[in-house]
Amino acid sequence: MAEEADKSYMVYPRMVKEIRIGPPYLTKYERARIIGVRVLQLNYGAPPLVPIEKVGSTNTLDIARYEVDEGVLPVSVYRYTEGGDSQSIPLKVLIEATRKVIGDTA
Repeated sequence: MAEEADKSYMVYPRMVKEIRIGPPYLTKYERARIIGVRVLQLNYGAPPLVPIEKVGSTNTLDIARYEVDEGVLPVSVYRYTEGGDSQSIPLKVLIEATRKVIGDTA
């Protein structure tokens, strides 16, 4: 009976440092979704993860953009294929990959 209980646990995808699925950068859609969710959190009273002085603005949109661009949010992007493969990619890995592909303007 204990063996059956062990099999019922959900297996979460392992976070890796290599991007296998999707483009090797953070897409504009993923970036917009992350920023939008973070702005909503900040508007509802969540504390900023960076000092406001570093951002130079108290606008929640500016703070969220700065947090995403610096990769300080503890967020992972979950990508999957139609074939059933999936991958959870930390935001920091995607930001670093974006800087390599596009440059430091990301």
